[in-house]
Amino acid sequence: MTIMDYLANLNPPQKAAVERTEGPVMIIAGAGSGKTRVLTIRIAHLIHARQVDPFQILSLTFTNKAANEMKQRIERLIGLEARNTWMGTFHSVFAKILRVEAHKLGYPGNFTIYDADDSKSLIRSIVKEMRLDDKVYKANTVLSRISGAKNRLISWETYINDPFILADDEAAMKPKVGEIYKNYQKRLFRSSAMDFDDLLFNTNVLFRDHPDVLNKYQQRFRYVMVDEFQDTNLSQYLITKKLAAVHQNICVVGDDAQSIYAFRGADIQNILNFEKDYPDLFVVKLEQNYRSTKNIVETANSIIAKNKSQLKKNVWTQNENGDLIELMKASSDNEEGRMVATTIFEEKNNKKLNNSDFAILYRTNSQSRSMEEALRKLGIAYRIIGGLSFYQRREIKDLMGYFRYVVNQEDEEAFKRIINYPKRGIGNTSVEKMMVAAYEHDIPLWEVITNSKSFLPGRAANAVEDFCTTIRSFKIETERKDAFEAATSIAKQSGLLRELYEDKTIEGLNRYENVQELLNAIKEYVDNPENEDKSLGAFLQEIALLTDEDQNKDNQDTVTLMTIHSSKGLEFKYVFVVGMEEDLFPSQMMMQSREDLEEERRLFYVASTRAMDKLYLSYALTRYRYGRLLNCEPSRFLEEIDPSFIKVNKKLSSQLSGSFRESEGSRGFVGIKKPAVRNTTARVHSPSPDFKPSNTNHLAAGNKVEHPKFGFGKVTSIETEGVNRKAHIHFDHFGDKTLLLSFAKLRIVD
Repeated sequence: MTIMDYLANLNPPQKAAVERTEGPVMIIAGAGSGKTRVLTIRIAHLIHARQVDPFQILSLTFTNKAANEMKQRIERLIGLEARNTWMGTFHSVFAKILRVEAHKLGYPGNFTIYDADDSKSLIRSIVKEMRLDDKVYKANTVLSRISGAKNRLISWETYINDPFILADDEAAMKPKVGEIYKNYQKRLFRSSAMDFDDLLFNTNVLFRDHPDVLNKYQQRFRYVMVDEFQDTNLSQYLITKKLAAVHQNICVVGDDAQSIYAFRGADIQNILNFEKDYPDLFVVKLEQNYRSTKNIVETANSIIAKNKSQLKKNVWTQNENGDLIELMKASSDNEEGRMVATTIFEEKNNKKLNNSDFAILYRTNSQSRSMEEALRKLGIAYRIIGGLSFYQRREIKDLMGYFRYVVNQEDEEAFKRIINYPKRGIGNTSVEKMMVAAYEHDIPLWEVITNSKSFLPGRAANAVEDFCTTIRSFKIETERKDAFEAATSIAKQSGLLRELYEDKTIEGLNRYENVQELLNAIKEYVDNPENEDKSLGAFLQEIALLTDEDQNKDNQDTVTLMTIHSSKGLEFKYVFVVGMEEDLFPSQMMMQSREDLEEERRLFYVASTRAMDKLYLSYALTRYRYGRLLNCEPSRFLEEIDPSFIKVNKKLSSQLSGSFRESEGSRGFVGIKKPAVRNTTARVHSPSPDFKPSNTNHLAAGNKVEHPKFGFGKVTSIETEGVNRKAHIHFDHFGDKTLLLSFAKLRIVD
């Protein structure tokens, strides 16, 4: 099929998106609207019809999987020329540029890329060295704070000199975060390492401080395309804006209704305000959904219509009406799991479906437990996306630590991982002495290691000297051999393979097989003709830049369990969205502002639009959370759906009460009867400026109180149950609530 054939098969908006190649373009792509197809044909059209050199096209995605899929599709259209486009994730493309230009920032071209585990390990070391409380300065929290700063292009120098940032840290009782950030960056630099955020941060610095480099890439990339533009952060947006500044041929593709990554730094304003940066912007809306039934599409539309901040569009489909959205109500979270598993079992057998046709989506990872237990009892195979990935397994990180250290002897985290594994008589004390010596003398760690006799006693120094000789011999091999030959030699000569082989436990055998699988992956990399650089260093970069989605290569017939965040971009015939309860979905952490609540609603929209044929929604009346059995109420999102699209699972209808009723009509439509005590149109309450939780030890009936979410109310009674005290409160806009006083944040008004 030729390009012209493909153009003929596009609908009018899709064709307009493909053919408008010059100037700034924004393609608003609704869920299931054939976005990937349009992007593929647009790039092929640029090369084939507009005669653009593929080397001058930059296409940025959020996963390597998406980039590879597009490349393969373009290749089928126009041939091998497609391989010459610059296509990949933000991190992989700019890591490639930094490999060439890093010396301008003081880094070597073979810098190491730290993953989250490496970064957290380094932060833990710094916290320990600074004699700080590791319970206050938790590695996860500190790394998140540093990552947020880098995504907003705040350097450590700016951070420690900004009184507002420092005031935030003081308020959070973590005043030393700035100092940790400073030490973290200095240690990364000393280790010739960058973390993931540095790849973007340093690209911005490179383009800011070296106009000649920026100009070089501006001239190279005449056409810039950005997929999933709603997920970009400030750093990513500024890079693409700078690159497109000369030719102005920038095309962004996205859907503001699917912007769900604010917690990672994504800024929905990038897409909402794009027209302000480009007044002559050409906007095209892809509104026809090819994925889902009419009932699913209309349900999703009724959900997202409640958001104020959005680019208006009318998603529609010519697909059949399909089944109504099925609502399931359970007495507990375990009962919810049984209902979902039973429904999958029955649907699968009645309709001759595969396990892979089903997905269970939840707001938090902890919800998977009840689902897993129920699926196991019915013998239904499943997989969890977002669990421990292959490259995070201990034995894999151990061998990869050797590879990393052989390529870059300044890699401190790799050094700590391998120096005494397998055991060679170099204890923690010796390791700390060497690291302290490097720090105090302000010299590279490798210099200390190669002169170990100056810093360590006899036996330890001899062991380090042997280690040093081993690393040097490995380095010579990596320079002479391809990645597979070098890796196999390192695995054997380091003693790591022997160590694993001699462990005959089931776990030991699994670890040994995992290492063999890693070597298989390296052989596959070397044998791939598309990989020009066959070196071990090139393989390490490829692995460092893998995303969770790229690592998932399990094609077995299994039901998929994942968080809704992980599901974006995927589709399944049958989708179950479980845990549709207040404080769980929407999350109680996301109800402090309208912006937060709208992000949660977009998350529900994303979950709903993953379904092709059938969508199930379920909630439980009780659920164990924080070690307590809590009463739950249906999510406000259920009440926002047009009731004409919902029906209750008939097998459970006899168990249903109060909140739901069967509407009149031949198909047994079921709507949601809103409880009289609940004002569902109430807005999220904004706490008073002087809001501060009061001591509730003497709270009594008749007291007026303020709650950060429910607003103002009056205590009707106090109940004591064992050691727990509960307050029954009637809130002005949210009706009656029962709150556990040991958890509730209440301000006593009078």
